[in-house]
Amino acid sequence: MLKRIASVVSGLTLAAGLVAVTAQPAQAQQIGGFDFSRPEVVATGLQVPWGLAFLPNGDALVGERNSGRVLRVRPGSTPQVVATISGVTAIGEGGLLGLAVSPTFTQDNYVYAYYTSANDNRVIRFSLNSPQTQETILTGIPRGQYHNGGRIAFGPDRLLYISTGDAGQSANSQNLNSLGGKILRIHPDGTVPSDNPFPGSPVYSLGHRNVQGLAWDSDGRLYVSELGQNAWDEVNHVVPGGNYGWPIVEGIGSDPNYRNPIVTWRTSEASPSGAAIANDTLFVAALRGQRLWAVPLDGSGGAGTPTAVLQGAYGRLRTVAVGPDGWLWLTNTNRDGAGFPRPNDDQILRFPPVGSTPPSTPPITSSPPNTSQPPLPSGCTATYRIANQWSGGFQAEVTVTNSGTSPINGWTVRWTFSNGQTVTQGWGGIYTQSGAEVTVRNQAWNGVLGPGASTTTGFIGTWNNATNAVPTLSCTSS
Repeated sequence: MLKRIASVVSGLTLAAGLVAVTAQPAQAQQIGGFDFSRPEVVATGLQVPWGLAFLPNGDALVGERNSGRVLRVRPGSTPQVVATISGVTAIGEGGLLGLAVSPTFTQDNYVYAYYTSANDNRVIRFSLNSPQTQETILTGIPRGQYHNGGRIAFGPDRLLYISTGDAGQSANSQNLNSLGGKILRIHPDGTVPSDNPFPGSPVYSLGHRNVQGLAWDSDGRLYVSELGQNAWDEVNHVVPGGNYGWPIVEGIGSDPNYRNPIVTWRTSEASPSGAAIANDTLFVAALRGQRLWAVPLDGSGGAGTPTAVLQGAYGRLRTVAVGPDGWLWLTNTNRDGAGFPRPNDDQILRFPPVGSTPPSTPPITSSPPNTSQPPLPSGCTATYRIANQWSGGFQAEVTVTNSGTSPINGWTVRWTFSNGQTVTQGWGGIYTQSGAEVTVRNQAWNGVLGPGASTTTGFIGTWNNATNAVPTLSCTSS
């Protein structure tokens, strides 16, 4: 069944007058090679951004589950609709799900999509030059209200891997005549590779319940994230022909006929969706758990102890991917029917590599300036959101958006607390407080914002346990 969101209450410690959230300590802000204290909002106001893939030039393609639209996204620019997938039936967890870009895109211009139709789940491809012509390459994947799988990706062998769910019928997973509850492997044209483990069949592995994440390490090993039922969610190291036990086994079992997961979580901690690997770390986006899991890989198909970051910061995390820019990209889907939408949801965010000092957005391409025309208007707006709150303390976010039509090169946000709140620790901005008045200015790396672009800062604060009112913010730009 569809898992409902669970509220997250962060533990805390109090020392020397400073509040620290134990679920996301300062040292956990940098993990797996990425700096999670420096988020950049790439796009807002989307409708369940599920699939995410990158073009050779670095632009992202994002699919909206419910609308069937494919958007072209780049930092500092407004997303553009480049295709609408025909026949999408968005019921329950179904709709437009995974996206993949052909490994030979510069020659064939192909984009692949997995979606729920009126009768099944299927995979199509289309040329980005003529997206209205959509070629079906695989049909007959069982569909259901829940458990539609849906992630697709090209592996190191340049073959297309497809994750499917059991469609709510657990017997599908052990049935080799069903495409449900499997990892499938096909050629880009939909034909079956001759070296698949079951001759003539697209099935690569079986015994899965609902896989939504596919990722390969630098040695070509495949790892998948899998939603369990009532007890255990999993990460599995997938081998050709492997049987992962569902519905006979959930989590770790003792039957040698079934392969055990390398990581398990309680379902309240995870409900894992997308997966990506960078720096020998598997990143897994969690829906019900509302966090990003960082799983160290041991280089031989096993894993170390996972660490959670971004706990509760953005709600239900759906997709994670490493972009050609070297940043870690995330989507949240709080508008998916199981979450609680926040202002600006749903969003695409990205996080920079540790130690990098790139601008928060690329240079804005424009026509040569016309000195006879007045300058374009500039300006910024800011929003304030309490992300977590506990006895005596809270975590809040301030999102700054360029609301003008020309780039800004610096911003300052001011507000006055009305209930005695105090900022004790901040990130993503330079915080100062005098009495009740707070000022936050940009860091060197996030001051440049193109029209419509945003950046988010955050802080830990104390409050008096009676009222923690949201203040009115003012934003000025330069």
